[in-house]
Formats: sequence, C-alpha cells, structure tokens
Amino acid sequence: MGSSEGLGTPAKEHGVTKPISMAGPTVTDLQRTLELEKFLADSGLYESVEEADKREEVLHRLEQIVKNWVKQLTHLRGYTDQMVEDANAVILTFGSYRLGVHGPGADLDTLCIGPSYVNREEDFFYTLHDILANMEEVTELQPIPDAHVPVMKFKFDGISIDLLYASISRLIVPADLDISDVSVLHNVDEPTVRSLNGCRVADRILKLVPNVQHFRTTLRCLKFWAKRRGIYSNVTGFLGGVNLAILVAQVCQFYPNAVPSMLVSRFFRVYTQWGWPTPVMLCPIEENELGFPVWHPRKNPRDRSHHMPIITPAYPCMNSSYNVSTSTLRVMMEQFQYGNRICGEIELNKSCWKALFEPYKFFESYKNFLQVDIVAADVDDLRSWKGWVESRLRQLTLMIERDTFGKLQCHPYHREFMDTSRHCFHCAFFMGLQRKQGEVVQEGQQFDIRGTVEEFRHSVNMYMFWKPGMGIYVSHVRRRQIPCYVFPDGYKRSRPSRPTSHENHKLFHEEEVSRAVHERIRKRKNDDGVGVMQNGLLKRKSTSPPENRLARHNSLGAGGFSVDAVSDSQELRNVESNHLSNSGQDELDRTESPEPASNSSVITNDGGSSEDNGYVSRAGGVEMIDNVRFEDTTYGNDSVSPVKNRAENGNEVLNELQEQLQPNAMLGMVIDSAGKLHSEAVQEPVIRRLSLASTV
Repeated sequence: MGSSEGLGTPAKEHGVTKPISMAGPTVTDLQRTLELEKFLADSGLYESVEEADKREEVLHRLEQIVKNWVKQLTHLRGYTDQMVEDANAVILTFGSYRLGVHGPGADLDTLCIGPSYVNREEDFFYTLHDILANMEEVTELQPIPDAHVPVMKFKFDGISIDLLYASISRLIVPADLDISDVSVLHNVDEPTVRSLNGCRVADRILKLVPNVQHFRTTLRCLKFWAKRRGIYSNVTGFLGGVNLAILVAQVCQFYPNAVPSMLVSRFFRVYTQWGWPTPVMLCPIEENELGFPVWHPRKNPRDRSHHMPIITPAYPCMNSSYNVSTSTLRVMMEQFQYGNRICGEIELNKSCWKALFEPYKFFESYKNFLQVDIVAADVDDLRSWKGWVESRLRQLTLMIERDTFGKLQCHPYHREFMDTSRHCFHCAFFMGLQRKQGEVVQEGQQFDIRGTVEEFRHSVNMYMFWKPGMGIYVSHVRRRQIPCYVFPDGYKRSRPSRPTSHENHKLFHEEEVSRAVHERIRKRKNDDGVGVMQNGLLKRKSTSPPENRLARHNSLGAGGFSVDAVSDSQELRNVESNHLSNSGQDELDRTESPEPASNSSVITNDGGSSEDNGYVSRAGGVEMIDNVRFEDTTYGNDSVSPVKNRAENGNEVLNELQEQLQPNAMLGMVIDSAGKLHSEAVQEPVIRRLSLASTV
C-alpha cells in the first residue's frame, strides 16, 4: 500500500503536545478494524491494479511532455547545445495520491517544476497549453491562471489532472530534487510557494504521524464519511483533502498506538470538544529568514478572523482552512456530533459502520433554499463559468453572514445538479437557509438581503474571462419547489391527511375571505396584470401583451429580487424569445437599469410554503401564511435579464438555452405518485425579507 515510514515507533513523540493515551487496541478493536476495512473495500474505495498502472503510465507520459517542452524553450532562447541536453523538468504528485489515499476516478494532483528561465505566465499557460491542446489524449483543457494557486485542468487519456507549475531559481532542475529542502523556496514568488507547498505538506504529514498505514486507513475512511455527509468541499468552505489529513494526523499523534477503528471514534470525540478557533498544529510554527508570511494571529490581524485554523506543517505554515465561515463551521460541528453519536453506538454494539456513512439528507434539512442557476453558450464556457461561480459561493455565504450579523445562516451544498433530460448548457447550485438557533429576536424584525445578492452577482459578473451567453440566476425556492432533476431516483412527498368536515368548513370560509380581499387588491392593480386568487392558487390575469410583462418575469437587483407569478412556463419562453429576437444587442448587458417588479414576498422559515400550509389568504395588503408575515410591496429592478445573443446567427442556440432553463421560482413544482412533474400556478417564492419571528 505504501511507505512504511514511521511504522513501529510508538515511543517517539510527535506533534506539539503529549499523547492523550498510549493505550493499544483490544481484541474487539482489532475485530472492528477488520470490519471497517472490509466495508471500505466493499464500498469501492480502492482502485484496481489496472487503474493504478494506468495512472503510472499517464504520469510517465506527462513527464516526457514537460521535459520536451523545457528543452524546446531552452533551444529557442539561444542556450548552448549542452544546456539544451541538460535541460530538465520534473513531475511530482501531491494531495491524495501522494498521501496514498486516492480512490478510483480521483483527480491526479501534479506539480511541474522547471528552471528559472521558464515562466508561468507565458511559457506554461500559453506554450505548454498549446502543446496539450493539440494532443488527442487531452480533453477538457481549462487554464485557470488567476486562481489562488494557478492551475491547468484537463483529462489525459480519461484521467483528470490538475497541473501546477513552479519555476525555481536553478538553471538545471535535478532529477532527484529534494522538495522538502527549504532552499527550493529561495527567490520565488508567493504563487510558486503555494504551488510547491502541496508536495512539501504531504511529505511532512507522513513524517509526523506515528503509523503511516493506520493514518491512511483512517483518512480514507473519514474522506468517504465527509463526502457522504456533504462537508467535503474546500472551495465552498468545508473540509478539503489537506484539512482533513491534518485533522486525522493530529488524532494519530494523540493516540499513537490506536488502530483505525479507534482513531475514527477518537476523531469525532476530539473534534466535537475542540475549542475553535484554537488551531490544530502538527508541529511548532517555523519562521525563516526567507521572510514569507506565516500564520500568526498576534502579528497578522487577518489571521484573527479565522474560525477553524488548521495549520500546514511545512514552512511557510499557513491556515489551510481560511475558507471556513461561521455557517459552514456550524454545519461541520453538527456532523462531528452525528459521527460521535454513531461511533458511540458502534462501540456499544448497537449500530454498524454502515450507519456512519448514511448520506446527509440536505433537501430534507431545510425549508428554504437559494438556487443559483448558471448558463453558458457551450460546454467549454459552462465548465469555466461553473468553476468561477462555485469559487464565489463562499463569498455569498460570507456576505449574508456579514449583512445579517450572523443571524441568517447558510449551508452551501457541495455539488451541482444538471437536468440530463435537457439539451442545454446549465447547472444549478443550492444553499440551505435558516435563522440562527437560539437567537433572541424582536417581533416584526426582518432581514433584508436584496443588496447582498446584488453585490454577489456584481462580483461574479466581474469574471475576467466572461463571454456572451454566460448568465446567472438567483432565486428563492421552498422545499416543495425543488426541481425534479435534483432527485434522479424520484422524490415522494408526504400527502396531507384528509380534512374533517369541520376543517373543510373552516377552509371554505378562509378561501371565501381570501377571494373577497384579493378581489379588492386586484381592482387596485388590474392595470398591472398581477393576477387573481382562485381556490388558494394564484392565476395569471393576461391583461397585457407579453412584451409589457417582460420587466416582471424575473428581476433581481439592488432593490431586491423578485420572481413574478407565471402560470405557464411557455409564456416565459415566448417573452424571452421575443426579447432575444428584438434586442439587437450582441452581448449581455450586465448593468441594466432597474425596472418594476411585483408580488414580492419573504422567505418563510416556520410555515414553509403556501403549498405546505394548504392555503393563502390576504388581508389589508399583507399575505398571511399561518403566523408568518408577507408584505405586499411593489419594488425591484431587472439586473437579471435574459441571456442575449452572442451574434445574430447565434440566436437559435441561446433561445434554446433560455427555453430549456426554467427558473424554478417561476413555477410551483408538483410531483405526483408516479413521479411525473406538473406545473401548478402557485404563489411564487421570492426573497425579500426573512421574518425573525419565524423558526425552522
């Protein structure tokens, strides 16, 4: 399985503190470890010999490509023939592959180290990029030069590769380069340091654990657990591979003689009681005359704001989990508590390992969600656009926390969803929303996140590589309006019990009151085509032509965002088609002037959606759903506009995209017992203000 470095040395102290316990395993612990290892193997976490051989072959071919690339550049720059012959580049791995915990289909994290005269900006991202682009084996090539750690992503013969580049201050790169030697950091910039540190950190972790094999089994187990429980995503503010590896290594240091079944249990026991923001450190923080900044909250004010410091063990020591927010830390602590409870039951023989890995039911855990739909003109544009938007979702979480003083909590889901039945280039992300538990609130106090969402959209639209056709839609959906493609195996909602005769009479009376009150509101607004309430459902009153209703179909802006009620999705498609054919603009205008929107409402946290409660009544211009207030105010603007044509001959493609993208806040989605989707004309949800008086 890998190196035996560190095996058989339990007496040696590792880390900055003494071990918590030197106890070894009992017979029961050994048996549970065998059961755990069998479960991991049965779950398909180990790659086959054939897959391992293919990875080795791909690595060898990639190394030959970069060697030839460096020799070519050496020759073009007029160096001697001897220099050309000696010119070299090496390929090193990092991440899960270097740690020995990768599984089937995992990305291959690689680092190319080249000489000082081969740079990243032009030679790597242009010359090498063009070489790879012209190779048959290379697909899905995506350069990301502006990332925190600049990277080139692609597939080589079907294997996903993340390739970094580091130019070190040497004319010739030795084949046996010692990456752990701090001298490789001389005279390099910070992006190069970050690129080199992936390999340096992985090597250092393996040297700091008392038993490498036990560390690997435990880490493989907890990576699988984190993925199943929805908290394995560094980009959205959860745990990544390095974070988790350091957390596991710390537990290995605390219990140097423990076997994997014990280490998994102790992992949850330790981190449910950990006093964040106390940092997790495998070794003392080292400072060096090279002068690179290291994590130091006393010297660096920014470091004081970190919620979950997990410090890398190689110089320069950094916080690998700076992405964590208050909201994502809350979610992770809840999952640690879940793991601790299940492991306690396993130790009492009341449960089994399978229970620990039960998938987290994200869409059953919240009543309100933000849905972020993104579209692009082709699959390559979508790939780059999706990566950018996903990297900014963490900022949306932070902005909402900032603007609501931490009282509205967000849970970004770690994966995207696509409707495979449609031939359009789009995907959707979701974020669960809830009020902070235990918060003392005043009656009538509300959140307003309209400006927050607009600020987020503005930052996303600053994408350096934005192209016409790239669009983003943000909408509020309730649990029962989640689109059906999110549940590929079907999603059966609970059916309410049949009302008694007394309940029928009460409901009939409330509907009559609703009709009477709403009729008065309709008369005041009949020029707006707002709609009328019939039998508890909102129906569109078609009093204005489609082009006059365009401004109301889906607005999002500095004044807030609202989604107008539409009873038929075809109407939206017609409006968008008319707009696209008449617009005369060749690219998306991302700063349109505000236009009026109507029928704005709030997120409900207690009563859920109007469908959940069975009816909607109106009184005095305020919609009432149980005890949750909805203010009926007209406001908004139209900074989310339909995607406009790339060029005149590209209208058909983008028309199809817009026709197939159905903003979910436009329609109520009803799935019958057969799993079929129906469109119901229900009162649409729109984020405006969240009543603090409601609870989840």
